[in-house]
Amino acid sequence: MVKSTTRRCLFPMAVILFFAAAHARAADVYQSPDAFLTETFAGQPPAPKTLWLTEAMQERVAGILGHKYPAMRLRYWEHEKRSAWILEEIGKEEPITAGIVVDSGKIERMRVLIFRESRGDEVRYPFFTRQFEGAELKPDMRLDRHIDAISGATLSVRALERLARLALYLDGAARGSP
Repeated sequence: MVKSTTRRCLFPMAVILFFAAAHARAADVYQSPDAFLTETFAGQPPAPKTLWLTEAMQERVAGILGHKYPAMRLRYWEHEKRSAWILEEIGKEEPITAGIVVDSGKIERMRVLIFRESRGDEVRYPFFTRQFEGAELKPDMRLDRHIDAISGATLSVRALERLARLALYLDGAARGSP
């Protein structure tokens, strides 16, 4: 009698633990933000700068992201006409951290640094991120090119598109053309 009661209690507990373990996925760190900056600036990252988001800028940022940005200021790194941005955006449920380099108003490079979602990590591969190279921001705050989607990674693709648009906008704002 005790054995069957124990079995009946253990099975639901095992099911709960299985789903809890599946949901509590660790972040995949593909490159640390520090390593990204060191690589971007040939071993000598400049001191970080701060961009304060004015009310007008916050409205533009919310238009790009579809929601308010959770911070009033952003750090970025700049040397001559190149800037590097480390930004986060929610894919489906978790933030995706990306490093984006903008040179003379065009995306030079994009890297997925940290991916926390349970699916959609195909966006980290160069075959996908290379699509952003050379992209510019049009006056309507859209990219000047189409970014191909990846089946099963739609929300991650959309998050990176928003981050690319955001980095281009922020780069322009930091240079005085919001």
